[in-house]
Amino acid sequence: MEILSFNTLPSTQKYLLEQLEEGHLKAPVAVVSLEQSSGIGSRDNSWSGGEGNFFASIALHTDMLPEDLPLSSASIYFSFIMKQTLKVLNEEVWLKWPNDFYVNEDKVGGTITKKTNDTLVCGIGINLKNSQNGYRALQCDISPHKLLENYLDALQKFPKWKQVFSEFEVEFELSRKFSVHIGSDKKSLSDAVLCDDGSLILEGEKVFSLR
Repeated sequence: MEILSFNTLPSTQKYLLEQLEEGHLKAPVAVVSLEQSSGIGSRDNSWSGGEGNFFASIALHTDMLPEDLPLSSASIYFSFIMKQTLKVLNEEVWLKWPNDFYVNEDKVGGTITKKTNDTLVCGIGINLKNSQNGYRALQCDISPHKLLENYLDALQKFPKWKQVFSEFEVEFELSRKFSVHIGSDKKSLSDAVLCDDGSLILEGEKVFSLR
């Protein structure tokens, strides 16, 4: 997969989406930047920061993904593979439903996934060294470019959704002490029912994870 590297970008996600929509780039392709000045987080919050942290976005055709992957749960899929990549580096990261990376009870990063035509664009931000955005950092020694390479190696094996979900289902129990924003409402995950397509039943309503 082609990797485009930058010293700084406003947002790897915005850049990649724009380049795809204007026809300048085609999936599969990845973008990594050493710094990001106006990145996109969950609920359109900012996710920015300086050198030493991880800011990357990856574009894949939907037909490259496992046939059993519900696209509405792509954020879980992409995030969990990154979680596994970090675990190989002895980083005890877990995934809070649907797209936030945590160490114990502290957020260290997150994933956001957008679909444009037949392409999924997954943006990932992780505080590797510097605590920013009000969140802690991993204090991980790996460079952003090397982490991206390791992640792409794992991602391009394209494990089945069923395989990823079976591990995420066990880890989901850690999410129960937290809440999640659904629209403008904040809802506790304590009594949530996790469905096998990655969605939740929350207070009788089915909620999907696509961000």
